[in-house]
Amino acid sequence: MKIPLLDLNAQLKTIETEIKKAVIEVIDSTRYIMGPEVEALENEIAAYTGGKYGIGVSSGTDALLVSLMALNIQPGDRVITTPFSFFATAGVIARLNAKPVFVDIDPNTYNMSPDALEQWFKTHAQETHRVKAIIPVHLYGQCADMDPIHELARAHHIPIVEDAAQAIGAQYPSSSGPKKSGSIGDLGCFSFFPSKNLGCMGDGGMVVTNDPELNEKLKMLRNHGAKPKYYHAMIGGNFRLDPIQAAILRVKLPHLDQWHTMRRQNAAYYDEKLKNIGVKTPFVAYGRSRHIYNQYVISIPENRDGLRQFLTENDINTEIYYPVSFHMQACFKDLGYREGDFPNSEYAANHTLALPVYPELTPEMQDYVVDKIRTGL
Repeated sequence: MKIPLLDLNAQLKTIETEIKKAVIEVIDSTRYIMGPEVEALENEIAAYTGGKYGIGVSSGTDALLVSLMALNIQPGDRVITTPFSFFATAGVIARLNAKPVFVDIDPNTYNMSPDALEQWFKTHAQETHRVKAIIPVHLYGQCADMDPIHELARAHHIPIVEDAAQAIGAQYPSSSGPKKSGSIGDLGCFSFFPSKNLGCMGDGGMVVTNDPELNEKLKMLRNHGAKPKYYHAMIGGNFRLDPIQAAILRVKLPHLDQWHTMRRQNAAYYDEKLKNIGVKTPFVAYGRSRHIYNQYVISIPENRDGLRQFLTENDINTEIYYPVSFHMQACFKDLGYREGDFPNSEYAANHTLALPVYPELTPEMQDYVVDKIRTGL
């Protein structure tokens, strides 16, 4: 039995006719840059996430980049984030010649530790005035613990940019009521990379915000800083979302909550079947209904790589998200961090493994995965 990490063909079969119709309509319209499909998706994503404004952009990476540009991040500014995420989280900071500052993750959720963040502010009082943004990541489909992060940010007058690339639809039980990822901070960034729960057929992203001034600034920045056309009050970039991708996403969006539910069911099945066999299953911080399981990540005490090789030999595709913490990446050597600085991140990099959890996965396929894990441990 062959088990892919993700089977987009299985998803496509259920919506292929709708997708092709939507794409052909865009082709026939001859509106190939921005236009009504992008505007409609922006409104729909804003409504879905609980934000007032949606700004369609070219990728999740560019969503983060343009958000930092909108906050006027300058060379030498500090931006605090986690050392354990997809590279773009830290890469966009460095691209603006600002300095990434890392705080360790919670060992259970793999998200930014509020305690580590608080400790950083206590021990770096002389640098606090240089911190211009905080980027918590909602990794694997579960929100970071945002209330204490929000409290620390507000105490120091620092804006929050949520990296919600893996977490569209995830919920957080805020003290002010339940909120969806992306609508908790000042700016929320989403990715529509094909492997995401809501994925397009190429690259795409979205920024959501409740701030009308940031909304206007983001819309200018994604189009070279122009308003009106050919008049540039600022320098931006070409960060526009393609209307064909927007049309595809509009077909998929009504199915998203059902796909979330199917992933949760698969996760619950794994949780039950993987009990008491020596692996740590994903920690559920706020209730399963608030987790969207973009990834189902287990932790293996010993010989993670050996188990992964065994699963590969038995036609089970897995992935390591992520094998190297940012502070150990060669490109960030000049930041001065050393091995051991972020032990929770380093442990996760060496011990975690993502299993297939996509909606169309069957119990028989999951049983096969579990059986091979038992054998391979």
